[in-house]
Amino acid sequence: MPESDLQYLSELAQQLRVDSVRAAAEAGSGHPTSSMSAADLMAVLFARHLRYDFGRPGNPANDHLIFSKGHASPLLYALYKAAGAIDDAELLSFRRRGSRLEGHPTPRLPWVDVATGSLGQGLPVGVGVAMAGRLERSPYRVWVLCGDSELAEGSIWEAAEHAGTEGLANLTAIVDVNRLGQRGPTRHEWDTGAYARRFGAFGWHTVEIDGHDPEQIDHALGDARGTRGRPTVILARTRKGQGASEVQDREGAHGKALKNADQAIDELGGVRDLRVSVREPEEGVEPYRFETAPLSLPAYDVGEKVATRTAYGEALAALGAARGDVVALDGEVADSTRTEAFGAAVPERFFEMYIAEQQLVAAAVGLQVRGWTPYAATFAAFLTRAYDFIRMAGVSRASIRLVGSHAGVAIGEDGPSQMGLEDLAMLRAVYGSTVLYPCDANQAAALTVAMADVEGVSYLRTTRGNTPVIYQRDEEFPVGGSRVLRHSPGDRATIVAAGVTVHEALAAADELAAGGVPVGVIDLYSIKPVDAAALVEAATTTGNLITVEDHRLEGGLGDAVMDAVSELGPRVVKLAVTALPGSATPEEQLAEAGIDRHAIAAAVKQLL
Repeated sequence: MPESDLQYLSELAQQLRVDSVRAAAEAGSGHPTSSMSAADLMAVLFARHLRYDFGRPGNPANDHLIFSKGHASPLLYALYKAAGAIDDAELLSFRRRGSRLEGHPTPRLPWVDVATGSLGQGLPVGVGVAMAGRLERSPYRVWVLCGDSELAEGSIWEAAEHAGTEGLANLTAIVDVNRLGQRGPTRHEWDTGAYARRFGAFGWHTVEIDGHDPEQIDHALGDARGTRGRPTVILARTRKGQGASEVQDREGAHGKALKNADQAIDELGGVRDLRVSVREPEEGVEPYRFETAPLSLPAYDVGEKVATRTAYGEALAALGAARGDVVALDGEVADSTRTEAFGAAVPERFFEMYIAEQQLVAAAVGLQVRGWTPYAATFAAFLTRAYDFIRMAGVSRASIRLVGSHAGVAIGEDGPSQMGLEDLAMLRAVYGSTVLYPCDANQAAALTVAMADVEGVSYLRTTRGNTPVIYQRDEEFPVGGSRVLRHSPGDRATIVAAGVTVHEALAAADELAAGGVPVGVIDLYSIKPVDAAALVEAATTTGNLITVEDHRLEGGLGDAVMDAVSELGPRVVKLAVTALPGSATPEEQLAEAGIDRHAIAAAVKQLL
């Protein structure tokens, strides 16, 4: 490399360090030292290897850069300034109210694909973006900047194994091995060989370099671009706080603005205003898209007994045949969730993620970055393992569709380890989420299709056992709606249920009516957003509500109803699973939990 190029790259890296220090000093907080260690790596990437059109962030040929170590946001924003995407005034608005430059990056900035900052997530999401590149046959590369601390996260190794097994050569991880974590040294400190052995075992091409040597960095990045058949990890030994004696390789400086920022800026050579010309991607790239066709949705006859998980699988297969943007991901339970129907119908858009629920959700997030419509399914109970990824998907404003089967005690003999009993509360709490819980096959099929056009994180809860079909073919079930299944002017209470408990509620209503106690029944299939109008009307007319759910008492359907009607002051009795279940038949489970037809009828009588 010519001496002039080396000088420019060194100066650019120093500018990135200075601007990181300045931004954090202006904010009075931030992570400048974590930014300073990776400045040389990113300077060379932007100046010589990244392909990106900042004027067209939606260009399908653009590379993707994900800061998995999202706390190094001052470096990312300094890079945007050097590229001319933001000006110095905006750089210095870092962390202020209303600024796009948040403490950790989010897609409020058009050049940021996903929110990062919860460590261990950027690389798994990058795997999903790389999978999308292969699916759409696009030339872009995915670059992920990782920190060495986050390599302790299990999700990193879920990503490493999947990327290595799939040979995602368009994916490069750049690990900033700066030795220091938040409270002291990392597990392996500067032993890049320890990390190389681990990545190598998963089939990655590994490169160990001095992360402050522009020539070594340039060669490693070029090597990654030229590697075929497997992903590359660049393990760069760096020093945290590089270039400022106050903080360089010193403990106790993490997550703090420098005390003597002006002194550090002078030591780094002062403020600069260099510009980097990031190379634009090749023109005329059109991502491959699959054909579309008219939708032929499966339909079921009233009175049939069909599991909602079966209806989901058959509806998803029909949706995949009709819409070329739909993809499905499985957590090695496709035969149970019935996602296997999609895999049989459109195998090229079916992805087996195995028992790696964090990577399952992360891949869905990565795929939607590129405009795909992902459905990711596993047992409802196992989504709890991936909850942080679901939470961060909400922060990213990502549109993904999650499906949890085998929910509640109604699964029967498998016992509590397999019972999703917290999922409704978990998903209701996610920013901008939608939570749906169908009670029959036609409703499940309709909601499966409706989810495709729902923005944000949406969740469909399905039931293991067969349930009676109670709705006609071709009925519509708008998100945010409900169905009144029993109603009379003399109703003395209203039972609100969803999913499997709808059938128990109907049976209880019939039993009560036979005894001269008329009650209404509402199928609250949309738990978020909830049909507040229908609930308010029921609370106003009957004054008594009984909620019944195959879920824990906290945070589920009952609380959704309470949120809607609490100001009206009706009497509300919540029936839910409060004890720890064991193994028993589904019927025994519902009875023991106090959510079967007899328990509902008894609760109504006691209330009245």
